[in-house]
Amino acid sequence: MGGFNSFVKLFMPKDRVFYSLFEDVASNLVEMATVLNELVATTDLAVRKDKVHLIERLEHKNDDYTHRIFVELGQNFITPFDREDIHYLAATLDDVADYIHGSAKRMDLYKVHYINDSIRKLAELIHLGVLELAKAIPELRNMQNMRIITDACVKINSLENHADDIYDMAIADLFDTEQNAAELIKMREIYQALEIATDKCEDCANVIETIIIKYS
Repeated sequence: MGGFNSFVKLFMPKDRVFYSLFEDVASNLVEMATVLNELVATTDLAVRKDKVHLIERLEHKNDDYTHRIFVELGQNFITPFDREDIHYLAATLDDVADYIHGSAKRMDLYKVHYINDSIRKLAELIHLGVLELAKAIPELRNMQNMRIITDACVKINSLENHADDIYDMAIADLFDTEQNAAELIKMREIYQALEIATDKCEDCANVIETIIIKYS
C-alpha cells in the first residue's frame, strides 16, 4: 500500500504538498497559542506544568512540519511560488513556534508564580496574530480572496505595534518596581520572548505580502 501511495504521489500536483503543510503549521500555531493563553490564565501550578509540556510537544510537531517543507523543497522542482519565499515563510512560522515555546518554558524554569496583566495581554496578542495567519495562509492556494490576505496582514502589523507598546510599558514598570536583580532579569526575558513571538508573526505577514505582490 505504501508503494502505491508513493506511485500516486508522483502524479499529484507538487505544489499541493506545500499548501497543506503550511496550513498544518498554521493550525498547530493556533493550538500552541491557545494552550499558552490557558497557561497564563491558570493559577494551578500543576496545570501550568502540563500546559508547558503540551506546548513542547506541539513545538516538536511544528519542527516536523518545517523539516518536511524543507525536504519537499529539496526534492521538488515544481513549487507554487519562489523557493526563497517558501523557505523564509517556513522559517519565520517556525520562529513563532520557537518563541511561544520559549516563553512558556521560561515561565516554568523561572518558577513564575504570579502571572501579571502584561504577560496575559502579550499572550493574547500572540493568539490573535496566529489566528490571522491561519486566515491568510489557506488563501494562498488560489489567491482569489486577496482582501482576506491583506486584511490579515494589516491586522498582524497592528497587533505587533500594540505588543511593542505593552512590552515597553511592562519593561518600564519592571525597572521602576522590581528591586531584585535576578527577578528583573527573569521577567525581562519572559517579556522579550513573548514580544518577539509577535515580531515573528509580523515577519510571516511580510513574507505573505511579498508572495501576493509577486503572484497576484
